[in-house]
Amino acid sequence: MEFVTPQEKATIEARLAQLVANRPVISNRIAEARALGDLKENGDYHAAREQQGMEEAEIRRLQQRLAGLSVIDEKMAKAVEGVVFLGATVKLRDVDRGDEDLYRLVGEASNADTGDIIEVTLNSPMGEALFKAKIGAEIRVNAPRGLKRFQVVEIVS
Repeated sequence: MEFVTPQEKATIEARLAQLVANRPVISNRIAEARALGDLKENGDYHAAREQQGMEEAEIRRLQQRLAGLSVIDEKMAKAVEGVVFLGATVKLRDVDRGDEDLYRLVGEASNADTGDIIEVTLNSPMGEALFKAKIGAEIRVNAPRGLKRFQVVEIVS
C-alpha cells in the first residue's frame, strides 16, 4: 500500500485525466497517417502507434496505482504534535557535519523545484527512518556512502 497526501493523489488523477483525454487525438493521428497509404514506410503512423502504446501503458499504471493508494488525513497527522508524518516539512541536522537542511516527507517525488526543501519519499531509506520520528530524535539512514545520522531539529509544517 502506498501512502500519499490529498494533493499528490489529485496530481496523479489529473495526469490520468490528461492521458485519457488525449486518446481521441492519437486515434485521429493514426487514422490520418493510415489514410496516406503504405504503412510499411509511414513514419507518422508508426510514431503515433508508439505514442499510443506508451500512453496506454501509463494509463494502466496510474489506474493500478490509484487503486492501491491510501490517502492520509492531514488533520490527523497534525494532531500529533512533535511527530513527523507524511506531508511534513522537517529541519534536520547532520550529526557528523553539523549542516542543517529542510526535508519534506512525500508519498511521491514531484520532481518540481522546491527551492531549499529536499523531497524524501516515504518508501526511501531516509523516509522510512524519518516517518514517525519525534523532535530531538536521532535517525540513522543507510546511504550508499555509508551510515548517515540526523537529528530532528523541528517540524516546520
